[in-house]
Amino acid sequence: MSKAKIMMGIKKYTMIIVLVLITIFFAIATEGNILKSQNISNLIAQNAYVFVLSTGMLLCILTGGNIDLSIGSVACFVGAVGATLMENQNVHPAIAVILMLIIGIMIGAWQGFWIAFVRVPPFIVTLAGMLIFRGLSNVVLQGLTVSLKKSPTFISLFGGGANCYIPDFLDFMKLPDFNMTSMIMGIVACLIYIIITIKGRISKAKKGYEMESLVSTIVKLLLINVIILAVTFKISQYRGIPTALIWVIIVVVVYGYITSKTTTGRYFYAVGGNEKATKLSGINTNKVYFLAYTNMGFLAALAGMLTIARMTSAQPTYGQNYEMDAIGACFIGGASAYGGVGTVPGVIVGAVLMGVINIGMSIMGVDANYQKVVKGLVLLLAVIFDVVTKKADK
Repeated sequence: MSKAKIMMGIKKYTMIIVLVLITIFFAIATEGNILKSQNISNLIAQNAYVFVLSTGMLLCILTGGNIDLSIGSVACFVGAVGATLMENQNVHPAIAVILMLIIGIMIGAWQGFWIAFVRVPPFIVTLAGMLIFRGLSNVVLQGLTVSLKKSPTFISLFGGGANCYIPDFLDFMKLPDFNMTSMIMGIVACLIYIIITIKGRISKAKKGYEMESLVSTIVKLLLINVIILAVTFKISQYRGIPTALIWVIIVVVVYGYITSKTTTGRYFYAVGGNEKATKLSGINTNKVYFLAYTNMGFLAALAGMLTIARMTSAQPTYGQNYEMDAIGACFIGGASAYGGVGTVPGVIVGAVLMGVINIGMSIMGVDANYQKVVKGLVLLLAVIFDVVTKKADK
């Protein structure tokens, strides 16, 4: 293998290498506590909103480095409306969920209209949205906390309370402190990933496309499957797979497919790469912007539901700094500040890295203010790395 290929491989998997190194550091610093089953489960449940929001934020960033500053306020507002409907108006949780999603989509479409068709800068539109929907959250909740007492099914379904884990349907095996159903689901996930990878290689070979080496594919398969099985084994030793993880997996799989396998997904990359050329090729770039921000509203609504379910209440302060976490996960995960570059798996790596840093420093008892300093430095270094490598490529 040539030196150039080795350097290219290191560059491609830089953040994965960094994630491994930081995990090892915190494993040593916390005397292994960060790798305990409960902490791994907590990392997934506490950061579910980051995984969801950063996936949507990626689409906005792909269009040219644009961001959405309103998602934390939108998540709070949607959660406030949903909690009020379920608790004060006795609306059925299923109807409340539908209404929350519709509200999120409408908010996203409203902001997307000004950005896409009137061409108001996204920063201004979403900054206004951040203020508007934070204020409306206070109006809906009247500055108070609304506890979710009448909706245990909603809480469990979206990852809150004591019953927010996939039940062990194989508990008749009488394994002490082990969820066999969750373990089997992890094994099935590995098998599905192997099948998809093999079919992908066969398809590329038939079409004559360029492929990565077989050795590289096998190594990647082994590493990813080992990680999946290790994480599944760990959380199976606690209570099993959190229901919040199911929502995260659905979002990641769907949007991973959209961005890598569909024409619509390629439009986002094209607009970020060169909007003028994309428009001249016959693509309606206005619709691409509109779709990105409408979708962001939809995912902000889902994040709002995950938040109020986990906290079993709605408060006017929920969602603060959610936008910073999502933006940070995207840039740390390899998305370019200039747009046109980034992947859903990369964003998830960034989100996991942020989560590891958060929970690692919390276990170590690091002051919350210093935690913000570290997260800010990590984000800055990620963007500097992106800028410097792009200059080097030129």
